[in-house]
Amino acid sequence: MARRPNGACGRPLWILVAAVFVFCPLAYFALYVSFRQPEDRLSASADDDAGLTWRGVQRGQDCCSGQEHLELWGNAVKWGADFKLNSSAECCRACKAMCGSGGPCRCNSWVFCGDKGRCGEKFGECWLKKQDDVLFPSLHESGGKVMWTSGLIHGNGEGIVGLETKYGTIRIKLFPDCAPHSVALIRELLGLRHCLGCQIYRAESRGQSWDSAGNHISHASFGPPHALIQGTLEAEGFTFSKLPLESSHTIRRGSIAWVDSGPEFFISLANHIEWKRSYTAFGTVFPEDMNIVEEIADLETKSDVWNNITVLVLERPIDLNLKRITK
Repeated sequence: MARRPNGACGRPLWILVAAVFVFCPLAYFALYVSFRQPEDRLSASADDDAGLTWRGVQRGQDCCSGQEHLELWGNAVKWGADFKLNSSAECCRACKAMCGSGGPCRCNSWVFCGDKGRCGEKFGECWLKKQDDVLFPSLHESGGKVMWTSGLIHGNGEGIVGLETKYGTIRIKLFPDCAPHSVALIRELLGLRHCLGCQIYRAESRGQSWDSAGNHISHASFGPPHALIQGTLEAEGFTFSKLPLESSHTIRRGSIAWVDSGPEFFISLANHIEWKRSYTAFGTVFPEDMNIVEEIADLETKSDVWNNITVLVLERPIDLNLKRITK
């Protein structure tokens, strides 16, 4: 995985630069053809994000992750003393079950005690809670001494952020049930007044390899170009902690994911099944905002070489600002 050399393209040396994606070996192509599943669709309107899906199922349905050593506060909708389960994943699914097809969830956070040695009589307790503000939940305690594991669920209309550019705002639905550590970091970035240093600097179109829906065109190469835009969320003055690889999905059109452990990120314009599950996808772009991503991908670029890999970088990098989206 190559990274752009420090100081490339005249950018300041303090910016950690993004990695690029190597051309996939032919074996990946054979696997892709033999195991390709029916095309998944991402669909949602500006007023209804409940339809945002992974692999044709409800968003995040196959994810149920939380953060260890974290205890969230909030109003209990089911008391853990009377509700014990076998795992944090079961607790998470119990919370998800209280989400209807539209509107906010009746349960949007859960707290589970899974350390048998430390929890004692509380072992297995699953507290289902309702946060007043699920994007900025009420925190009771965190740190290595905390025996609880907590997680969040973003219902319809919740957990939406925007990447502001001069070409428009790219709205993103965050997936805390798939990538809780990543979403927690985005929450920290939202607390900054400005995201100075955040920018998009690489842009590669779909070329002749993928159609407008992100489907790979039969017998075409898998790039270059690689159908993505890439940038960094390393804001000036912000200490960016490296993130673990979290529950990851196959990269689809609209996926936003980290390069390695961040702060570099990319938004995919195509369904990159050939990349397998190598990246933490922490959200997805609203389909109607993909036209902004496409516009950026078609901007004027120049060829550059990062560690012997040829990439296309923007003639004029695009400044970003991160903001919360409310309806």
